[in-house]
Amino acid sequence: MQAPHDKPRRVLSIFVLAMMNVSIMASLRNLPLVAEFGLAAIFFFFLVALFFLIPCALISAELATGWPKSGGIYIWVREGLGDRWGFMAIWMQWVHNVAWYPVIMSFIAVTMAYLISPSLAQNKFFVLSVILVGFWGMTWLNYLGIKTSGWFSTIGVIVGTILPGLFIIFLGISWIAGGNIVQTPISWDALIPSFSDVSNLVFLAGLFLAFAGLEVSAAYASDVQNPQKNYPRAIILGAVITFTVFMLGSLAIAVVIPKNEISLVAGLMEAFKAFFEHYNLTWILPVMAILLIIGAIAEVNSWIIGPVRGLYATSLHGNLPPFFHKLNKHDVPTRLLLFQAALMSITSLVFLYMPQVSSAFWMLTALSAQSYLVMYILMFITAIKLRYSKPSVPRAYRVPFKMKGIWVFSSMGILSSCFAIALCFVPPTNMKVGNTTVYGLLLAIGLFVMIAIPLAIHSKRKPHWAITNQRPKK
Repeated sequence: MQAPHDKPRRVLSIFVLAMMNVSIMASLRNLPLVAEFGLAAIFFFFLVALFFLIPCALISAELATGWPKSGGIYIWVREGLGDRWGFMAIWMQWVHNVAWYPVIMSFIAVTMAYLISPSLAQNKFFVLSVILVGFWGMTWLNYLGIKTSGWFSTIGVIVGTILPGLFIIFLGISWIAGGNIVQTPISWDALIPSFSDVSNLVFLAGLFLAFAGLEVSAAYASDVQNPQKNYPRAIILGAVITFTVFMLGSLAIAVVIPKNEISLVAGLMEAFKAFFEHYNLTWILPVMAILLIIGAIAEVNSWIIGPVRGLYATSLHGNLPPFFHKLNKHDVPTRLLLFQAALMSITSLVFLYMPQVSSAFWMLTALSAQSYLVMYILMFITAIKLRYSKPSVPRAYRVPFKMKGIWVFSSMGILSSCFAIALCFVPPTNMKVGNTTVYGLLLAIGLFVMIAIPLAIHSKRKPHWAITNQRPKK
């Protein structure tokens, strides 16, 4: 019986949880990437949803409701595969951001160029300068404990993602309804992609990254009434909303810009520019650029400190050298924060090597996707292991079809993740990446380094690395 002073447990509705998933997955920077496929993107969306999104959502929900304590992927994998692989999983979840930060910052840089001079969008030095100055500036703010407030983040998502997304969808529909020239085929045949050249499918790997992150919201699965039925419904609803925004938004870009001219970085602003010039609304372009910049800054700033704190939490088990234990008066792990900024700066130098801004954008997207997918492979393997090693642990949600279900969904996730990782090594069609061998080698070296560092750190750890109850000295 519930004690009089106890508060009733807060229960999330299906819609609220679905919106949380939308906020994780939906990002307008991915629209040009999807626009490359034209109408065939519908086929790829269903493919990724079936073989990756659904397995990821169901399995992370089981793990989150079985081991709901803070720590997330680190705790799950640690319980199933041991501390070494748990540290590896949380490291890969964190380090994939090191490649992702330059991607989203380059989106900010290119969008900013439309406020100054559109030609700067293809200037590698301008883009790199904005990336470095912007990210180190936000790192410094977080270093001082000055974080973007919740209301700013909320407003940033609304004005910088939802409103521009709905606006470009409206413009795309108006463009087609007005009988204007459509730059991508709109027919039943266009729904089926061409499989004659694997390089035509490379951008499919980017969709895996677009749908990643559900393991974060899975922690709330037990807060939904009847999670066995309602959690999958929330996932489906969130996926449908994200699918609709991605699909219609990307098609809006595809109908106004020819496929061979779509820039992965500037494609969204180029589409807005084309629409506004056609409808004599060019005065709105700077306003739209400002809204997109606000949304992207809010997104980046909200991610800078969170993953660092997650990695810092492994210090309790002695997985980080004492050098990284330092906290300032705002409880910010300062040296980890600076280490993150330094790695991001080195990674962003890819923009100087690659022939085009778009090719650098894609290369870092591929590296980020590969790193994140390594974490998911560990998660899928963990789910199978825990069904055998700890079957008695209560789970508010279980993957359906008992042992057969955990094997089927985990295997789908593992195989699709491995396929996407391998696909990233193939250079995209119609994109200048320089020497293709060097391109593949750079990706391989980058992925190897990201995997090798946590294994090396863990192998060298010492008993005194573990943080005691005392707070590390400043």
